[in-house]
Amino acid sequence: MSADADDGGETDGRIDQKHGFGRHETPEARADRRWAEMLQEVRVTQTGAQILFGFLLSVAFTPRFTQLGGFDKALYATTVLLGALATGALVAPVSLHRMLAGHRRKPELVTMTGRLVVVGMTLLAAAVVCAVLLLLRVALGGGWAWGLAAAVLAWFAVCWLLLPTALRHYLDRPGT
Repeated sequence: MSADADDGGETDGRIDQKHGFGRHETPEARADRRWAEMLQEVRVTQTGAQILFGFLLSVAFTPRFTQLGGFDKALYATTVLLGALATGALVAPVSLHRMLAGHRRKPELVTMTGRLVVVGMTLLAAAVVCAVLLLLRVALGGGWAWGLAAAVLAWFAVCWLLLPTALRHYLDRPGT
């Protein structure tokens, strides 16, 4: 979900009648609420990225790593880089908050953090798919690995894109 999306809160003294939400909050209170909600989302994705990245760092020090072919080593390096980039994007909200705290820029902070979370989740999905491909290439060989990695990518697309989009369209229909 985009951080720019209107989630139905009051922004100018009116209640969002379209969605039926009755939050009586100021723009500042809305930004505070959205910031707290986003931090919860970041905590979940950040933990996953850090666990994956930590696991990936240890792989290069296993005896089996030296037996990998050139493609698999390049795939490993790509996966590590994607994991590092995902971790960076998902940890960046902490730095943004430190730099902007006290400057009365929380709405802008929420918007930028939302964008970083989307980038971080995209990079995390790419890192997971590459890690699955690498692990399955080693365990099962090339053919099955590519198909199963593609299935994981499709699953991410369904869970992270199609379902939220479908729900948003359903909720935006008249009468819902």
